[in-house]
Amino acid sequence: MLAGTLLHLSLLLLFAPLWQGVIVKTKARFAGRVGAPLLQPYHDLARLLRKECVFSRTTTWVFLAGPVVGVAVPVLAALFMPFGALPAPLAFNGDLLLFVYLFGLARFFTVAAALDTGSSFEGMGGAREVTFSCLAEPTVLFCLIVLAGIADGLSLTALLGPHLLDAWRGPAGLSLGLVLVCLFVVLLVENSRIPFDDPNTHLELTMIHEVMVLDHSGPAFALVLYGAALKLMVLAAPVVRLLLPVATGSPVGDALLFLAGMLLLAVLIGVVESVMARLRLLRIPQVLVGTTLLAGFALVLVLR
Repeated sequence: MLAGTLLHLSLLLLFAPLWQGVIVKTKARFAGRVGAPLLQPYHDLARLLRKECVFSRTTTWVFLAGPVVGVAVPVLAALFMPFGALPAPLAFNGDLLLFVYLFGLARFFTVAAALDTGSSFEGMGGAREVTFSCLAEPTVLFCLIVLAGIADGLSLTALLGPHLLDAWRGPAGLSLGLVLVCLFVVLLVENSRIPFDDPNTHLELTMIHEVMVLDHSGPAFALVLYGAALKLMVLAAPVVRLLLPVATGSPVGDALLFLAGMLLLAVLIGVVESVMARLRLLRIPQVLVGTTLLAGFALVLVLR
């Protein structure tokens, strides 16, 4: 039990920043550039940790709570999420709802930290973040209900268990395909990726997530970046499991297979960001409502 938990957390804490580097490298290759090294996110975190924090006189403890909760929540949520064929260290019936609303808690503190600065720009970003998350949440819940109906269980470990390989071959295969598409869209919007947001933009009027952390600096900003990397890996885990519903029978082999799936998914995100432009803000709610309808259709197929 202890060894499995340590392996689980080691995969998360050590490899999470790597996928950011893979995405950036993929986008650079599409643009015909060499790009930054794969390990550049680790260098950025180390550089920020050596700097000092600068705080506005208007901020309170809420401003620092945002980055701390942003790191703590993905670590806690990862304990309930299987990494490929590796079972989750913690599991109980209904933990899927706790998993979803843990990220709601992190979002609340992130937005509260943005509002704590008194900046109108950061308040605008917080409003957009909450709006898009509210539209994405029904999609997540519908997808989890579909997986629960297929697995006949209410824990994430049961939902993403070894039965998925047989489910793909059976009548539930179409529902799983729709769920995979919907969860990938949610992965992009929850992590502020193109086409919903541009993590590299510097235009304040078009920023969503990045505008909320403009006043963070030094170690606090390092926590923000690290928390974003952790969140990307945790939310990508169910997508990877649906893409690769196989097991090697060995913990080390299962861990390597999961990392290979994460590498493939990071490359796919980089390809999507290279071939697509950012959507207009008015189009984003339409896309998210569409994914909710797709997830609802997948649920109808399961229940028919």
